[in-house]
Amino acid sequence: MDGCIIETERLMLREYTLNDLDALYEIMSDPETMQHYPAPFDMDRTRGWISWNLDNYKRYGFGLWAVTLKGTGTFIGDCGITIQDIDGDMLPEIGYHIHKAHQRQGYAKEAARAVRDWVFGNTDYDVIYSYMKYTNIASQATAMANGMRKVKEYPDPKNTISYAYAITRSRWTALTDERQETL
Repeated sequence: MDGCIIETERLMLREYTLNDLDALYEIMSDPETMQHYPAPFDMDRTRGWISWNLDNYKRYGFGLWAVTLKGTGTFIGDCGITIQDIDGDMLPEIGYHIHKAHQRQGYAKEAARAVRDWVFGNTDYDVIYSYMKYTNIASQATAMANGMRKVKEYPDPKNTISYAYAITRSRWTALTDERQETL
């Protein structure tokens, strides 16, 4: 597929375009999907989200990418790597949002795992993080499923309390080696 950054068994991750605005707004404006954010996004904030990622692509060579279903091309969310303020440090962070109609089907885990592998294969980062509001049990489970461990709990004005999970390059290498041995 043209513009594909990452391909998994079921998903294609590609750069955002402004044509993704309506599909992303459906996700970001939903109170249930955005329950761990201070508030759902309006159309302007959603447009700003896409613009921020387009800027990230130019600045860093990565950002959050549109997640689409491989068979149909249906836009179901985003996943990627951004630089985030995690307890006062600007760190590489895997983030994702999946449309509520497609949650609990392993898409966030599959996309986040592919992004983790992409980051370690294409950047010099030795540690990758995911952070989330303390109430976001699903994101904690996704982080752990991808080999991350909880490394920090800290007060956060946006989230009251945030948890940070991380995986090191050496742990990722060990996990990758283990997977290869079982094949």
